[in-house]
Amino acid sequence: MLLFTFVYEDDSQVREDNKIEIDEDLFKRIARDDMTALDELYSITERTMYAFSLSLTKDHQRSLDLMQDTYVKIISAAHLYKPMGKPLAWMFTIVKNLHFSNIRREKRSIPWEPEEVSDDKRFSYITDVNDRIVLEGVLAQLTQEEREIVMLYAVSGMKHKEIAEGLGLKLSTTLSKYHRALKKLRKYLEGKEARA
Repeated sequence: MLLFTFVYEDDSQVREDNKIEIDEDLFKRIARDDMTALDELYSITERTMYAFSLSLTKDHQRSLDLMQDTYVKIISAAHLYKPMGKPLAWMFTIVKNLHFSNIRREKRSIPWEPEEVSDDKRFSYITDVNDRIVLEGVLAQLTQEEREIVMLYAVSGMKHKEIAEGLGLKLSTTLSKYHRALKKLRKYLEGKEARA
């Protein structure tokens, strides 16, 4: 019950086992049409990219589509990657750009009701009913940036420092937004328990 436990988790724990380490040479290999490099990149980043895509789209299927588009874009743009020690930030930029391009292309807002999430059984990483309820709360109660931070921390297991680098924020800002989001979630969950 990963999503439920993060709300009450102690942030002081070091989470070295979940650190995402991407060899920047993978992009050079992908640029040379080495699909094993793409497979390796995908296996390292799949969960993180899903969490980030979901935080943007608020929809499982759209998240999967956005992920697919992102990896296709990585194949075509890998030769443009400049090693700077932040490959995940580069990938997040691609995801955001593709997402906002899709929104502009559609020229309409995406209708979404929180109840749809709780009844949707297609969430590949979220199988428990309680987790879907928490996800519903996350998506409905938080701002876009708070959603990104919480989902990257909870679903992909990234550390706050990695999230800050990936989103181009200061660590203090990331921590502040994370803690503010947790307060919102606690209040939301306590309200749900009181109503139950």
